[in-house]
Amino acid sequence: MGSCCGGPDGHGPDHHGYDAIFDSRFSRSIAKRYGRKGLRPAERQIVDFLSGAGIEGATVLEVGGGVGEIQLELLKRGAARTLNLELSGAYEEDALRLIEQEGFVGRVERRLGVDLAKEGDGVEPADVVVLHRVVCCYPDYARLLGAAAEHARRALVFSYPTANPASRTFIRLMNGLLGATGNSFRGFVHSPAAMAGVIRGQGLEPSFHWKSPVWHVLGAVRTTA
Repeated sequence: MGSCCGGPDGHGPDHHGYDAIFDSRFSRSIAKRYGRKGLRPAERQIVDFLSGAGIEGATVLEVGGGVGEIQLELLKRGAARTLNLELSGAYEEDALRLIEQEGFVGRVERRLGVDLAKEGDGVEPADVVVLHRVVCCYPDYARLLGAAAEHARRALVFSYPTANPASRTFIRLMNGLLGATGNSFRGFVHSPAAMAGVIRGQGLEPSFHWKSPVWHVLGAVRTTA
């Protein structure tokens, strides 16, 4: 699984475990692949959904956006500006290089060490909110998705791993191996129905669902203020 981690306290990601996995080498590999091949399939679905929902002139908040490739593509399609919340500082060099390369200096803000679920009051709402391969990083998915939905004026889109016996076994084995090496990084497979219920409770109605053998993407639009 690409980005699935959490801390042993059961409430939020452990920054040390996160940094150990998502280091500068990982960042370089993501940036290099994006430069060669563009977005991956799930990422394309996220961008297409938001484009269809209306991205022209919109503000974008992405939680855990890494090097920011989704944000760059949304800016290319007409978004006004983006804000990225990230826990690992290892992405910054590659992210800033890509921002400059694509000509979007001044339209992308990046904040380090901000946990939206715990520090959401300090983050301004946006027209659209993105969480790609992030919910599976967070033990308390209801708190994270609830905060994300509260910050979404118009639309929210997030991805999550397929919830089946094979994925649960993979995550369990991965967590066991990481625990044996003393790494606090953890992955989670949450209930898709429960996650959809959280965003419905915040006035967002799911209107888009894409799935592959590994990842699902759920997009929702606001129906109530």
